Parts: sequence; structure tokens; C-alpha cells
Amino acid sequence: MSIVAEDSTTTSSFDRPPIWTDDRAEQTAASLGVVFYDMDLLRLALTHRSYLNEQGIEQLRAVHHSNERLEFLGDSILGMITAEFLYQRHPDVPEGTLTAYRTALVRTETLADWARRYQLDATMYLGRGESAEDGEIRDRILAGAFEAVIAAIYFDQGLPATRDFLSALLEEDADEIISIGQETNYKGRLQELVQELKRITPVYNTMSVDGPAHDRTFMVEVLVDEQQFGVGSGNSKRTAQQEAARRALVQLAAEGITGNDERPLR
Repeated sequence: MSIVAEDSTTTSSFDRPPIWTDDRAEQTAASLGVVFYDMDLLRLALTHRSYLNEQGIEQLRAVHHSNERLEFLGDSILGMITAEFLYQRHPDVPEGTLTAYRTALVRTETLADWARRYQLDATMYLGRGESAEDGEIRDRILAGAFEAVIAAIYFDQGLPATRDFLSALLEEDADEIISIGQETNYKGRLQELVQELKRITPVYNTMSVDGPAHDRTFMVEVLVDEQQFGVGSGNSKRTAQQEAARRALVQLAAEGITGNDERPLR
């Protein structure tokens, strides 16, 4: 369902850079289901500073033409609407638990998953050196772009439409994300074990991504000292990484390597 504002208010007050000559913003708007009055706001939300640097745009202009300021605002809007959603959805839950829920919902991995759902990884203006070793855009960059898009929706459509957009996501995903956050943190356990064992950190590589944007399946491997210890799959990178870590812990336990006091690490 598309979201259309009752009034249009143009907030772009800067000279339009020459790099916005394609239809990436139109593609993103279609994925979001939002009809923008000021498409340049969405283009701004999709523009990472690294891309402007590659285009030779001087630093002061880059401040105005990158998504960093929108990201700053979007972070606060996202936090407020998420807190409001949780407050209303869980009337009997204490403040500390609500805070934990909110943390799970606005964490980098969650926002990056939402960014991929709306194909921001395919439409961002990004410098060539900002992708990870496996070619994917880093979660922190995608999370920032998603926050910037939230701010663009807010400026273009207003707070009620922004709340409607985010509430639809939260209604669909909040319970699963919160439950995953409450489950065993296999990645954390594996990292503690490997760091105690070898003084290094496990590395997660995305092996494949299959399916359409709204129903993707990620296959992830976890490497320890360049050796594969586990492979997992899931409908998000976070879920697949947790499964890969769980399988790695099972393999290590089968070899007699555990993180408890029953058997010393070797």
C-alpha cells in the first residue's frame, strides 16, 4: 500500500549536484511504497559521502549532499517511534525490558536487514571502496541509509505517515526480532571461546544470497583462522550468522572444546 501525504512541502534548499541523473530514487520509492513529492530528499538519503568524494565534490558541499545529516535525524525519529510502539504494545512490561526490546529493534543488523528488504543495497550512491570483502555493503552503511530514508519520509510526508511506515515494519517483525535477541547469543559465545582459545575473532562471510528481495535466504560461513567451522542459513544475515555460530559450537563441543569449567580449553 502506498503512502501519500496530504500536503507537499519541499525541504530541499541546496543546489542539486550533477550526480543524480538516474532513476535510483524512483526505484527506491517504488520499493518503499511511498509517493514522494520531493524526490531529491530520497536521492539525498541514498547518497553516501564516499561517493561524493569519488566525484571530487569539495568537503563543505559534501556535508549538504550526503545522507549524514538525514541519518542523524532519522536515528532519533526511529528511536521515538519504536519506543512509542513498544510502550503501547507491552503495557505490563517494565522500563528495563522495554529498553532491551528497543535496542534489539534499532540495532545495526536489524536496520541493515530492513534496508536490504527495500533494496537500498542496490540503489545507494556509494564509493567503490566501501563494500566488504565479499562485495556486500557493510551493515553500518546500510543502517545509516535506512535511518536517512526515515528522515526523508518524515520531511516529505510528515510524522503520521512516517509512523505508519515504521509501524507496519514493527508489526511484522518486532516479535521475531525480540525473540531472537532473547535466545542464546551463539555469536557471542563463539567469539568468547575463540578469543580465549586462539586470541582471534571469528570471521563471517556471506556465501550466497538467493530469492527475491522480500524473501531472501542468506548462506553464511564462519571461519576461525581461515578454517571453516560452521555454515548456517536464514532469512537475514543475522539469523544465518547465529546458525553458523551454533553449528561451530556444536563442532567444537564434539572435539571436546567447550567454554565451561568441565574441560579446559586447548
